[in-house]
Amino acid sequence: MEKFYIVDSSILPDVVEKVIEARTLIENGEVHQVSEAVKRVGISRGTYYKYKDVVFRPSQDVSKRKAVISLMLHHERGVLSEVLARISNAEGSILTINQNIPIHNWASVVISLDISNMVETLDELTGDLRDLRGVSDVKLVSVE
Repeated sequence: MEKFYIVDSSILPDVVEKVIEARTLIENGEVHQVSEAVKRVGISRGTYYKYKDVVFRPSQDVSKRKAVISLMLHHERGVLSEVLARISNAEGSILTINQNIPIHNWASVVISLDISNMVETLDELTGDLRDLRGVSDVKLVSVE
C-alpha cells in the first residue's frame, strides 16, 4: 500500500528540489527536452526519471487540488459504478474518465479527480479502491 507524507524539505536530498525544478522548466515551456532541463538544474537524467513521478510540491492554491489514479477493472457489470461511488463517498469530484477496451476481461482505466473537498486521504481512498470487487493494480499517478 502506498503512503504519502508531507515533510520539511530540509531533510530531503538536494536532488528532490532539483527534480521539481526540472519538471517545472519543462511544464512551463522554458525548455523542451528533459536533457536540457536536467543540465540546467545540475542533475542526471537517471535521477530525474527516478523521482519525477513521486515528488511534488503541495499546490499553492489548495482549492483546486487534482489527482490522477489508474486502475485495472474486471469487465463485468457494476465494477466501474462501484469505483465511482467510492470516489463520490470520499467527496472526490470526477473530472475525466479514460477507459480502454477490455483485453482478457480486464480494462485499463485512468480517472482524474478534484480532491480539494475530499473528506479522507488519498491513501485511504486508494486502499479502499484496491479492496473493491473486480479492481486491481490501483496506482496514484500524480497529485497537483
